[in-house]
Amino acid sequence: MQKKKILFLITKATWGGAQRYVWDLATHLPKSEFEPVVAYGESGKLSQELTSAGIETLEIPPLGRDVALFSDITSFFTIVKCIRSTKPDVIHLNSSKAAALGALGARLCGVKKIVFTVHGWPFGEKRNALTKLIIWKISWFTALLSHHVICVSDYDLRLAQKMPFVGPKATRIYNGIVLNMQFGSGEQVRKAFPEGAKITGTIGELNKNKNQQALIEEAKSNPDMYVAIVGDGEERNRLKASIMRFNLSERVKLFGFIPASDALKGFDTFALPSLKEGLPYVLLEAKAAGLPIIANRVGGVGEILDARDMSEFSLERMIEKTAALY
Repeated sequence: MQKKKILFLITKATWGGAQRYVWDLATHLPKSEFEPVVAYGESGKLSQELTSAGIETLEIPPLGRDVALFSDITSFFTIVKCIRSTKPDVIHLNSSKAAALGALGARLCGVKKIVFTVHGWPFGEKRNALTKLIIWKISWFTALLSHHVICVSDYDLRLAQKMPFVGPKATRIYNGIVLNMQFGSGEQVRKAFPEGAKITGTIGELNKNKNQQALIEEAKSNPDMYVAIVGDGEERNRLKASIMRFNLSERVKLFGFIPASDALKGFDTFALPSLKEGLPYVLLEAKAAGLPIIANRVGGVGEILDARDMSEFSLERMIEKTAALY
């Protein structure tokens, strides 16, 4: 049987929820049935790991840049060239910018199946009304051009069902993890704080949506609070400046990137102060680790917190349902 070629398209091949999702699919789809190729804008941990795993990758440099007319036009024509050269049976779109350009390019190239995964609708971010409207229209246009829209939470599925002509093609497939995953000791986190300290920890890309600043503000008001912030990103310098300004360097620490499986057991409580979410992998892992959780109920967060049976969040189920769409 001839393998189906799946072209995954993502804006940045760094590391976050969307990148973790692409990694899981590209490396766990049945090798006898599918041939994955991953195209991306900005290189990073994802592209490095994929190369090490023997997955074909293609770089589209203009795609990784911020929104700008010239680079976006260049990105579009490079994406079209990429699609024509790879000749995929399925194109699977991830992240807003790559998805919008990729959906249009795939339609023009006649790709038989276009799958778009929504990792949290971007118009849910804190922005002014006009910007939200523009983003909603782009999101709707992307979904309209796609043959299947995967929502990673019931929350996002309900939003998709309100979009004209989108509801019938939308389905919910939860992100999944290895449910019997092994956790490290968390020593790297523990040894950075005084012995016996009760540590509130969070893991995620350092950006405004993840809202790590809220934990710094809370620690400023609570002299008994110790905070471990794991992850890296564009807000690192601003968070570091806040820690120094409030004289919290002994109680609030930035650790950079540590795999969640190695960090979680270093926490006494897991916190997720996010302002926007899809269905966060790290919250699934924190729950699997048995940690007490404090989280804002945004996106699909409540669906994880309220779940009594974690089997619906298994990696096997995510792979099986997604492969069926292909």
